[in-house]
Amino acid sequence: MHIKTGDIVEVIAGDDKDVKGKVLHIDREKGRLTVEGVNKVYKHVKRSQRNPQGGRLSKEMPVQISNVLLMCPKCNKGVRTGVKEENGVKHRVCKKCNASLGEVSKSKKKVAAK
Repeated sequence: MHIKTGDIVEVIAGDDKDVKGKVLHIDREKGRLTVEGVNKVYKHVKRSQRNPQGGRLSKEMPVQISNVLLMCPKCNKGVRTGVKEENGVKHRVCKKCNASLGEVSKSKKKVAAK
C-alpha cells in the first residue's frame, strides 16, 4: 500500500477534487480511506442522554484509495510514488523529483542455510 495513516494526500476525483487533507483511517479490505475534511455528510441524531439536543452531526465518509495521491513536500502537489531500497530499508519516493517520502518497511534479509 502506498498510503499510510497520517499521510497528507490530495483528492483527484469527485466532489472534493483538489482538496488536501490528512489520512485518518484506512480500510485495506474495502480499498477505502477516510480523509480529514473530505466527503462530509450529515448524520441525523435523535435526542438521547449522550446528545440531549439531537440534530445533525457532520462526519467524514470514506473515499476510494484510487481517488487520492500522496503529497510530495518538495513538489507541493499529489504525485505517483515508487519504492527504492537503500541499505536494506525500503523508502517511498516521488516519481517526479525522486525525493524520499518516508520509510515503507525494513526488507527481509536472506538467511544462509546451514
